[in-house]
Amino acid sequence: MTRMLIVGPQGSGKGTQAKLVSEKLGIVAISTGDIFRANIKGETELGQEAKKYVDAGDLVPDSLTNRLVEDRLRWDDAADGFLLDGYPRNRTQAATLDEILARLGVELDVVLELTADTEELTQRLKHRAETEGRADDADETVIRRRLELFENETRPMIDEYKTRNLVKQVDGLGSVDEVNVRIMEALNS
Repeated sequence: MTRMLIVGPQGSGKGTQAKLVSEKLGIVAISTGDIFRANIKGETELGQEAKKYVDAGDLVPDSLTNRLVEDRLRWDDAADGFLLDGYPRNRTQAATLDEILARLGVELDVVLELTADTEELTQRLKHRAETEGRADDADETVIRRRLELFENETRPMIDEYKTRNLVKQVDGLGSVDEVNVRIMEALNS
């Protein structure tokens, strides 16, 4: 059983690696974006609430995000392990995740941190904007702001997990396969 998080700055390959790692470990990959989309599409009560924020272009508040994540972690497919991508993003959400997991009677096993050089991330995101049409990845000022937010918001959370000896740090640069090999080696060490 593996219960894990994958964290790293935007462009570090979290989404790609989350899919590969979850398949190799036989656990479900859960992203907050997927949770939002599924609940909005399914017109659940929480989805209707989230839709108001998404439609307005606002961030979904932590209180609602936390409820959506807890609801998703209660599904049968997460009972034997999961890989969370995109949550938690800060120390407050991490503390809430600890409470959620305690209610479920489980603990976090590992936090996989993908690292990458800021310049490389900027180039990756610009390339992604060109090839995948992600307009929000095209503006270098926006990219740098996101990376700054990661350092200010998410880095302290990762540091907290390090004090609990949960973090496995992996270089996110290289081909998808190269990075995946490093991840699997880190998880097996």
